[in-house]
Amino acid sequence: MTVETRELKFSTKGEVQLIDITGKVAAELEKCSITNGIVNIHVPGATGAITTIEYEPGLLADFPDALERLFPKGLVYEHHLRWHDGNGHSHVRASMLGPSLTVPFNDKNMLLGKWQQVIFCELDARPRDRTVILQIIGD
Repeated sequence: MTVETRELKFSTKGEVQLIDITGKVAAELEKCSITNGIVNIHVPGATGAITTIEYEPGLLADFPDALERLFPKGLVYEHHLRWHDGNGHSHVRASMLGPSLTVPFNDKNMLLGKWQQVIFCELDARPRDRTVILQIIGD
């Protein structure tokens, strides 16, 4: 078994920016020596998340709306009261979505559904420079 670690780096605009990283992950799989296995896609930090979605305009509008209904920005968050950084809702949203996703791949192709893309969710209230770690494991 072989393990390779790669990084994706990019800047975000903040506040529920959804970024399709499927192509970037696929490009790293293509460059690695591993043909079959799993790739764990992970964002270090407490206000970013990784998930999948059908990356189309309707869902790109629905996703932030759903987050606002579930975890409203305007609520009182103890985190904000303690740190005064206005991103308590960002931390809660990121915790619920999760920082990692594992996707199997075969012949260097991720085994995703026809309409399924891997996305990075910027949930912080401000722009950020982000690093996404790819831990590629297999043969």
